[in-house]
Amino acid sequence: MNKNQSLPWDHPRFRSWIAVARACQLMQQSLGRALVHLDIKPPHLDILVNLFRFEGISQQELARKLLVGRSNMSMLLPQMEKRGLIERRGDKHDKRVLRLYLTLEGRRVTEEAMAIQTDLIDRMLSDAPLDECDIMTAHMERIVSLLLREEREPAEAVGDQ
Repeated sequence: MNKNQSLPWDHPRFRSWIAVARACQLMQQSLGRALVHLDIKPPHLDILVNLFRFEGISQQELARKLLVGRSNMSMLLPQMEKRGLIERRGDKHDKRVLRLYLTLEGRRVTEEAMAIQTDLIDRMLSDAPLDECDIMTAHMERIVSLLLREEREPAEAVGDQ
């Protein structure tokens, strides 16, 4: 980098990216502290919320939704099953597929944890106008889309060789 080039942290796009990353990291830490009494962490909550919304989802579909590998799922799911939060059942049509369901305790914990998460979000964004929230959502969803596309393209390029 020569002396005529600006440093990356002087650029508004870089500062914006860092601010979003820091906010996300701090939000996860705050959420983790708020969930301690339920004996779950944010990754557990991500799983529970998805099972709440998409009951009977397969492990593979869940991993895809959460953007994590099967190894992450294979570590977290047995812990949650042992705690009585979820249960895995075989698929009626495909014996190779396991479907995931909340137990009654899992549903109770999920509802309490969602209330905690919603309260935290409300407290952090209470002074943000809803139209600004919509604009931020559009920007973040565009970035997610671009990053997912970039992630797929190298794999497709390798397959073309």
